Amino acid sequence: MAITEEIPLLEENVMDAVDHAGLAAGRSNTGRWKAASFIIGVEVAERFAYYGIGANLISYLTGPLGQSTAVAAANVNAWSGISSLLPVLGAFVADAFLGRYRTILIASLIYVLGLALLTLSAFLVPISRPTYQNAEVMTSSPSPLLNVLFFFSLYLVAIGQSGHKPCVQAFGADQFDEKDPKEKLDRSSFFNWWYLSMSAGICLAIVVVVYIQEAVSWALGFGIPCVFMVISLVLFVLGRRSYRYAKSRQEKEINPFTRIGRVFLVAFRNRRLRSSQLCQIQTELEGNPSQGSPERSRFLNKALLAPNASTEGGNECSISDVEDATALVRLIPIWLTTLAYAMPYAQYMTFFSKQGTTMERTIVPGVTIPAASLQVILGISIVLFVPIYERVLVPIARSITKDPCGITTLKRIGTGMVLATLTMVVAAMVEVKRLKTAKEHGLIDQPKTTIPMSIWWLIPQYMLLGLADVLTLVGMQEFFYSQVPTELRSIGLSLYLSALGVGSLLSSLLISLIDLATGGDAGNSWFNSNLNRAHLDYFYLLLAVISAIGFSAFLFISKSYVYRRVDGGV
Repeated sequence: MAITEEIPLLEENVMDAVDHAGLAAGRSNTGRWKAASFIIGVEVAERFAYYGIGANLISYLTGPLGQSTAVAAANVNAWSGISSLLPVLGAFVADAFLGRYRTILIASLIYVLGLALLTLSAFLVPISRPTYQNAEVMTSSPSPLLNVLFFFSLYLVAIGQSGHKPCVQAFGADQFDEKDPKEKLDRSSFFNWWYLSMSAGICLAIVVVVYIQEAVSWALGFGIPCVFMVISLVLFVLGRRSYRYAKSRQEKEINPFTRIGRVFLVAFRNRRLRSSQLCQIQTELEGNPSQGSPERSRFLNKALLAPNASTEGGNECSISDVEDATALVRLIPIWLTTLAYAMPYAQYMTFFSKQGTTMERTIVPGVTIPAASLQVILGISIVLFVPIYERVLVPIARSITKDPCGITTLKRIGTGMVLATLTMVVAAMVEVKRLKTAKEHGLIDQPKTTIPMSIWWLIPQYMLLGLADVLTLVGMQEFFYSQVPTELRSIGLSLYLSALGVGSLLSSLLISLIDLATGGDAGNSWFNSNLNRAHLDYFYLLLAVISAIGFSAFLFISKSYVYRRVDGGV
């Protein structure tokens, strides 16, 4: 009778989480969709703020700040790349020291401060609209002090995002217990709806904030995202009683980086371990099912034996520590292959828009859309496809594969990589059509003349990239979150962000090398300033080849990948 009375207690509480008071988190009154809805709202506001700045940043730099196009583009790329790489540092701080909840609070305050100073700098810029001379030289520009204030504010936003971006999503996924079959399915759905909501916020920023910046006021255009972030921070704090907090952040005394780093240190010290000793360890592990999965690095298994064990007993690492270290090592090749996806992904904010500037952009007589506005198509395709994937494709796949999630995360990532390759092929075909149209109408040497070809020709490549995002980016988020040790899940989510950042930097490096090799504007550069004499089609096809090679490597590596166990605390 005593046993039956204890069972409901185990069912009613989440074993690996606590509530706001530090007590066992109740399954019915904490976490799940109620808590996740607060956290999703915070992310929507953050993406709205980020893209409210970034989507039209180059226009602000070349306009009110008076920078040349080349300098402005370099500044945008630098800020974007650093913003994508800094989350690794923010995730480290969260997982090693502060915890996700505290990190989000501090990062949000830094974010709001950056946006407030950004708004102030826009107010202080001369109100008179600057004019151009020879399309390059500005007749008025703000003082150096205002430039310093602006860039200080801009990178303060990047610092705020570094702690906000990886931790908010990890904290949201923490609201679902992966050891409960129903909640595990909900967590998989969470990543889909998370990306849909985030894309909706991005679309809203591109449509509304960009228009306000151009037509009304830059200060108002920067101030609105600031207000959104303040409201989201208040709502986030109000929801604190409904959150589940990782127990490991409050009870573990050993820093997870110290714990796992020690595995590598001990294994290195034991690098000369005799084969007979190592074989004995392997035999004991494989012969004892209670020790868990034998999928460990042979080298890291050396950390299971203490140096000079007869005299220094107790210096060996635990089996779970070795498994966690091995899991991190095995993510490296997967991360490297996803760079082949990140490089094509980087093109939608640059060359896709550049193509559109030369094409017919009139919607109705007298109304012309900016080429960058077509980025909304990518967001719309995500918003439309996520419900289809979640409500139609997953149930169908589930009935075929018998996998509760429909398909594994690695298969999802791989499918998106194939779509990214197809996107580059389609983009190349559209570019060939554009160049052919320019030649047929004698516009090769008239780069400022609009080519009689509708910008709607670009819709397929935007939509395909949106579908690829739903598969690969969402898959990467769920994969890296679930395959790292519990205490390092902020780091896990920062891995997918860092892949996008490194992919963007690699794309920039590739563009510079190709431009140098093909002679720049004075030669037959693929990126000639006169886009009608350039060859973006060649570049897109090269990216398609790189993406295909990356997918082949990904396929080879993923076939041997073994997913981490859910039971046993991992």
